[in-house]
Amino acid sequence: MQSAFGRYFVFLAFVCTGISCNLAHHGGHHKHGSQWKGVAQVVAVMQPTAGNKAAGNVVFTQTKDGVKVEANITGLNPDSEHAIHVHQYGDVRLDNGKGTGGHYNPDGHDHGLPAKDKRHAGDLGNLKADAKGAASYTIIAKNISVAGLLNPVVGRGVIIHAKVDDGGQPTGNAGARISQGVIGAAKPAAAAK
Repeated sequence: MQSAFGRYFVFLAFVCTGISCNLAHHGGHHKHGSQWKGVAQVVAVMQPTAGNKAAGNVVFTQTKDGVKVEANITGLNPDSEHAIHVHQYGDVRLDNGKGTGGHYNPDGHDHGLPAKDKRHAGDLGNLKADAKGAASYTIIAKNISVAGLLNPVVGRGVIIHAKVDDGGQPTGNAGARISQGVIGAAKPAAAAK
């Protein structure tokens, strides 16, 4: 039979072990989290899906006002509009773009265009191509972060669709996926050369 002192000692050992494990766990978590702290810019290098030509870059930069998204895409249909979305997964192994899953929507909102505050985190709006099929597009998105706690996009996918996003449910009626890319940490500009 265990004495009161013995039970107290076992209890104290249990508590101390729990505290040290808890500190070790949080310390490791903090260390991992701090590695993302320095990631202020990520990029998706866009590649055409099978039978398409749309390619380019989509750069996401963390700013005090939100995430600045800058897309520069070529190979689009001349004088056309094309939906651009962040999708759930950074998996571009399928040549039709479907490995990226559906729209990135961690908040569970309905689909919407950028003017709508409550929308999918991945709803970025539409690119407008010029007569040569090139599009440059910039938007500040306040419902995402590059690699922070608010709907981080790093590691997700970017999809450009064949048609315009009309804002309809559930995903904007934007049609086939004509270009896909994985969002990864960008090399700092000073070292990018």
